[in-house]
Amino acid sequence: MNTTLAAAKANRTVATIRTWCRMGAVAAVKTGHGWDIDEASLEYRISLDKPAAPKPLTADDIIAIGGRRWTKAGKDRVYLNNIAGFIGLELTHYRTGNVSSAALNGRGIANGRAAGIASAVQKLYFDVAEGRLVALHYGARAYEVRYLNGDRETVDLVAAAFAGVEAAVAAL
Repeated sequence: MNTTLAAAKANRTVATIRTWCRMGAVAAVKTGHGWDIDEASLEYRISLDKPAAPKPLTADDIIAIGGRRWTKAGKDRVYLNNIAGFIGLELTHYRTGNVSSAALNGRGIANGRAAGIASAVQKLYFDVAEGRLVALHYGARAYEVRYLNGDRETVDLVAAAFAGVEAAVAAL
């Protein structure tokens, strides 16, 4: 197979295929002014680019990252208490309970906004019967965060919490 056919099959440019040939990413032999590419090797290289299917969440996984199982009235749920941690919110408090410093994903934010973010997502649980994460939130899903350096960013707190849970499960 030549580089043009390989590029069409891999949905890449001819230059990329040539680079793969030169660096040995695919088994290929230089013939005159082109490359003779092994099809099986090309198929394997293409398969490496496809992301692995995400592992489905289970109740045992959620319990392993700190969840607590609750069963009552026909409902089976695993609740997560460290919601701020899954969002990426780091808080330190005075003895009075007020926020003394706050950071979102390692970047400093205003203390008043941090308290609002911390209380925005009230409950986060895994519904065992449906096999999905559920978040109960107060107010808007997304908050505008002003970082201490003046930058502003809108953060979807529910999506951030879900991503944090999935990352914690993937790290098991």
